[in-house]
Amino acid sequence: MAKLPNLNDAYALSSDDGIRALYDDWAHSYDAGFGEAMGYQLPRAVAIAFAGAGGCGPVLDFGAGTGLVADHLSRMNIGPLDGVDLSPEMLAVARNKNHYRTLSDANIFAPGHDLVPASYAGIVSAGTFTHGHVGPDGLRPLLAMAAPGATCALSVNAKHFAAAGFEAELAALEPVLAQIAVQDVRIYDDRAEEARRDDMAKILILKTR
Repeated sequence: MAKLPNLNDAYALSSDDGIRALYDDWAHSYDAGFGEAMGYQLPRAVAIAFAGAGGCGPVLDFGAGTGLVADHLSRMNIGPLDGVDLSPEMLAVARNKNHYRTLSDANIFAPGHDLVPASYAGIVSAGTFTHGHVGPDGLRPLLAMAAPGATCALSVNAKHFAAAGFEAELAALEPVLAQIAVQDVRIYDDRAEEARRDDMAKILILKTR
């Protein structure tokens, strides 16, 4: 039996092709085998932070995966929601939940994607700004999707935030942001394996000018 992907495999990724392949393999076991088993509470925390900051739709869910953030936003009646992710198989799972208006396996960092700049009143992301995935250089092109006055709630793995230079990039983005707030949250609850139980993330709560 083939070994299922795990968090260590995900953190070790270094290319878009690698990300796509791993998450395609992980898609159909992800919600139960990772989300529930590890007590992965970050998607809920992002949704709560977004709603608490006055977030509204239309919302772009960046790194939508199987739709875990959308599970919570939909219960809050926040939408419409569009999702984007590199993995078609993850998006196939998300599509079956019927939370999204559109889903796209586009790469927003590559030319020719079909997302419309400055068109979203909200942007959310959970688990995508992390080791082996997206660094601080991803903030600027993602914010280009946000309309003036948009609200964003973006999680960043806390160790990745410190090591990759997110603080400097946020400082450089101050001219285009009306608000920068940072909230510290646990990524997992007490169901997580002991080595991961205290892993932290920072939720960047941003408002565009």
